[in-house]
Amino acid sequence: MAGRLAGKVVAITGAGSGIGRACSLRYAAEGAAVVYHCASPPYTKWPQLFPALTRSILGAAESSGAKLVFADNLYAYGPVDGPLREDLPALAHGRKGRVRVGMAAELLGAHRDGRVRVAIGRASDYYGPHGTGSVAGDTVFGRILAGKKPQWPGRLDQPHTFHFLPDIARGLLVLADHQEADGQVWHLPAAGPLTAQQFFDMVAEAAGRPVPARASVASPALLAAAGMFSPLLREMRETAYQFRAPFVIDSSKFDAAFGRLEPTAHRDAVEQTVAWYRAKGVAGSRPLAPGGT
Repeated sequence: MAGRLAGKVVAITGAGSGIGRACSLRYAAEGAAVVYHCASPPYTKWPQLFPALTRSILGAAESSGAKLVFADNLYAYGPVDGPLREDLPALAHGRKGRVRVGMAAELLGAHRDGRVRVAIGRASDYYGPHGTGSVAGDTVFGRILAGKKPQWPGRLDQPHTFHFLPDIARGLLVLADHQEADGQVWHLPAAGPLTAQQFFDMVAEAAGRPVPARASVASPALLAAAGMFSPLLREMRETAYQFRAPFVIDSSKFDAAFGRLEPTAHRDAVEQTVAWYRAKGVAGSRPLAPGGT
């Protein structure tokens, strides 16, 4: 007999333990067709918590026959020269990058073994409504709207891919809907790269603040010194390379397989995000946050 969620789609957060895990198992038992794994534990606790969380969601999808779509980031590759493509080797050497490598390998291994259908979508640093925890979230939009300097953990003049959250969601939906996406890693389409300065100026203009926006930049020396006292900043040193050189995603594989998924223009996306921040009240008081999915 079909469950109440037969053919339905379920997104799960916090499924590693407690209520979240109980809900994930129940949703799977009720016949959910697709499970979207978009959750992550606190940034400083990834090695301890992230693999177990992912394994529990994998088990729930496997037990029900639901397809699992994993929202991943780009840590697995480590520093690279040139655009980021899916065929690059997973050479991350830091502990958070190795966690990402291990989880992707386990998920794809489960697919190869015929235990569960899996597709992985990867994105860069994100922004958008509800996207407060990214390096392009509160520490950019919240601070600019509050009349403060945006914060950035690297150079302001390097091209960088920024993903708009609704575009990430659209890309993951495509992966869920296509069987040919199964068993592979896909880079999700995004609007063209911007430098951090260009991005900040766009946010400032939409917020009615002075342009060019003056930013507070965390240099390598500052991250090293601050990391002695802040576990979060200490962890961010591992991925600082992403903000000191071009960090641009190549999604041509996705486009060739599924057709061009037109991303939202940055200017429109920034205006939507500024409007959301204004509606919820300006934040801007959080410390510099990690980027990625």
